[in-house]
Amino acid sequence: MKEKTGVLLINLGTPDSPSVSDVRSYLSQFLNDPRVIDIPWLARKILVNLIIVPFRAPKSAKVYKKLWTANGSPLLFHSVRAKQLLQNELGDGYEVHLAMRYKNPSIPDVLEKMRKANYKKIVVLPMFPQYASASTGSALEEVMRVIQTWWVIPEIRLISQYYNHPDYIEGFVERGKQFKPDEYDHVLFSYHGLPERQVDKVYNAGLCADHDCEHGITEENKFCYKATSYATTRLIASRLGIPAEKYTVCFQSRLDQKWLKPFSDEVVRECAKKGMKKILVFSPAFTADCLETIIEIGEEYQEIFHNYGGEKVQLVESLNDHPKWIQCMKNLILN
Repeated sequence: MKEKTGVLLINLGTPDSPSVSDVRSYLSQFLNDPRVIDIPWLARKILVNLIIVPFRAPKSAKVYKKLWTANGSPLLFHSVRAKQLLQNELGDGYEVHLAMRYKNPSIPDVLEKMRKANYKKIVVLPMFPQYASASTGSALEEVMRVIQTWWVIPEIRLISQYYNHPDYIEGFVERGKQFKPDEYDHVLFSYHGLPERQVDKVYNAGLCADHDCEHGITEENKFCYKATSYATTRLIASRLGIPAEKYTVCFQSRLDQKWLKPFSDEVVRECAKKGMKKILVFSPAFTADCLETIIEIGEEYQEIFHNYGGEKVQLVESLNDHPKWIQCMKNLILN
């Protein structure tokens, strides 16, 4: 009998439906994660369960209803499709599974199936190219929490980041080429935001601001989300021939002013105020289209841009099921 390797892909998650109750359940699980809101336990419980979730769930449910398709949640649909294509590429020696860090299919449920399969080896691949404690760190921590309870623990390989993988970069390059970036007034590379304190925690000495993360990767900042976001951007821009003065790295979805800057919505507004009419937006932190790309960038930023005199915000589609993305995951697993 041929021994098999189990592969676990992990994406962030999505509500089971756009109903208020399902969105509330999703937000509660997500925001109560101490790696997401990294403040003392009691303060987090009060903030999340008594303030954020009760007020945010009804509003978010309306947005999710706009996002929802006949196939359900885009993030889940695209992730399932990528899993299927990866399985085809890897062949019979591998069995590919998909879990979501929050909600379903859950990491504990999927890992229980994998435990029963008795794999010789398990490879865990979070679908987040740039490491952040709130995404990759949380997913890997949950995997380790579950696996530590197993009586038999097989060989485990955890993949923490791949922000500069050639196939990952080339996938976004090919997506971008469809829109001819040189025909746009400006290009934005918009990454999901993080509190500044979370990137500061990466360093044994000093703060993120002390490490020139905008201009290069070093031994000190190689796991800094800000540094790897800028590194990804430089690689994509270079391949597309976009000069440094024609693009901006920015961060979206902030909760307060102490998050990574510049803020994407403010950059969009400033572009319009400067008389720009067309801007192109990449979102390389997301490997599957979701609320943050389709709605926040594609609709909300379009409205901001239009209100200040701009005409078109063009979203570059996420990798979703792009062949280069499937090849990237395959190569990461086989490495």
